[in-house]
Amino acid sequence: MRTLRCGFLVMAICFARMAAGQAILPPETHNAALRYWLAFAELQDPPADKDTQELLEKTAAGAVPWDEARLGPILESNEAAILAMHRATKLPECDWGLEYSRGPRASIAYAPRARVLARLNTLYGMRLAAKGDSQQAVEAWLDGLAFSQHMAKGGTLIFSLIAKMSLLSNLVALQHAASEGKLSNEEKLRAASSVKALPESGFDWGAALAREEQTIEVALDELQAAKDASDYFAKVIGHAAPADFVPPSPAETAAFRSLMGKAESALREPPEQASAKLAALQKEEKSLHVFFREMAPGFTKINQSRSEIAALRGSLLKLLSSK
Repeated sequence: MRTLRCGFLVMAICFARMAAGQAILPPETHNAALRYWLAFAELQDPPADKDTQELLEKTAAGAVPWDEARLGPILESNEAAILAMHRATKLPECDWGLEYSRGPRASIAYAPRARVLARLNTLYGMRLAAKGDSQQAVEAWLDGLAFSQHMAKGGTLIFSLIAKMSLLSNLVALQHAASEGKLSNEEKLRAASSVKALPESGFDWGAALAREEQTIEVALDELQAAKDASDYFAKVIGHAAPADFVPPSPAETAAFRSLMGKAESALREPPEQASAKLAALQKEEKSLHVFFREMAPGFTKINQSRSEIAALRGSLLKLLSSK
C-alpha cells in the first residue's frame, strides 16, 4: 500500500505541474544519428524517371537554374524529412552505430538515404533563394555543411566520399548566391564563420583511412580463418582469386601496414604537400600481396577529392570576405 500511495503522489505532482503549464518531458537524445534515421523514414522517393533524376543532380550541382514547376512538388513532399534533418544537425554528437567488428560486411544501409536527403536539402535552399529568402537559404546550406560532417563521422572512406557530395553542393550553392550579390553582409559573415570552421579538406581523411585499414584487418583475419581462402577472396573482392592464391605472409602483411600508416600520415597534411608522397605510395601499392592490392583504396584519388574541397572552400572564403 505504501508503494501505491507513493505512486499516486508522484502522479499527482506531475499532473499539478502540467496543469501549471510546466509539463515534464523525458530527456531528448544528443545523438544526431537517431534523428537522421527519423528523417530518412520521412523521405518520399523522388520520381524515378531519368529526366527528373538528371534535373535533380544538375540543379543541386549548380549546373542549371531552379525549376519550381518540376522540382517544387518534390521538395514539398519531403519537407518534413528536410526539417527533421535541420533539427538533427544542431545536436552535439553523431554515432551511427557502425559494426566495425564485421569489417567489409558491416552495413552501410543509411548511406544511400543520406545522399538523397543531402541533395534535397541543397535544393531546398535553392528554392528559398529563388523566392527571395536568402537568410533561410543560407541556414539550409549551412545545415547541409553540418550534415556532411555528421555523415562522415566515424565512417570509412565511402562515407567521406558520400559526404563530399553534400559538402561540395552546399559550398557551390553559397558561392553562386554570393557571386550573384544575393547575400547581405550579415549572411556573408554567418556563412564565412561556418565555412572557416570546416577542416581545410573537408574531413579527417587520415582517420577515415585508418578505419578503412581496420576493415581490411578484419577481412584478413577472416581470410586466414577461412576453410577455402580462394572462395573467401572471391566473395569479398567480387571476382575469382588467382590460381596460385594463398593468404598473405607476415612479411607481406607488415608491408601493407607500413604503407597504410604512411598514407594515413600523408592525408593529415595539406593536399598540396601530400600529393607527391601519396603518388609514390600509390606506386608502392602495386608491389603488395594481391589481397591488399584489391582492398586498398586509391591514395591519389582521395587526395584529388581533398584538393577539390580545399580549393572551393578557399575561393568561397575569399568571395565571402569581399565587399
